[in-house]
Amino acid sequence: MKVYHGSTIVIKSPIVCAGRERLDFGKGFYVTDIKAQAEMWAKRVGYIRNSPAIVNVYRLDIDKVKIKFRYHYFDEYNQAWLKFIIENRNGIITDDIYDVVEGGVANDRVVDTVEAYMANLMPLDVALQRLSLHRPNSQLCIKTQAVIDTCFHFVESYQIP
Repeated sequence: MKVYHGSTIVIKSPIVCAGRERLDFGKGFYVTDIKAQAEMWAKRVGYIRNSPAIVNVYRLDIDKVKIKFRYHYFDEYNQAWLKFIIENRNGIITDDIYDVVEGGVANDRVVDTVEAYMANLMPLDVALQRLSLHRPNSQLCIKTQAVIDTCFHFVESYQIP
């Protein structure tokens, strides 16, 4: 599977523990199989940091991941996804129960719903109904270095003008 990581630097050998805390799926190295999504993220981060927008391209042996590691896939925005996102963003999940998590991004299309629910401004049933209107984008969070070391291979990087 070809995956992409938007950044401001070339990352040939990702280090999982260098990731930020309290993201959608917790701390880890985030990639997507949607090239345009990675390019948009690279441009956004590049603009914020006044740095070049770089997309790193990798090969991920997802079949090997599914066999050898603890892999979890959220196929839709649902109550389980919402609970997992909120627990990670609030720092509640401290033990990594998965090595790789794949599923929808809490992006600009759905983040208002997530945040309104987190702030108790929206009941669960309304939040779930609103989330059901969206098709999830794809993100994968690689949470353990062993996955990077055995199933992940740098292909190339390119700068976005």
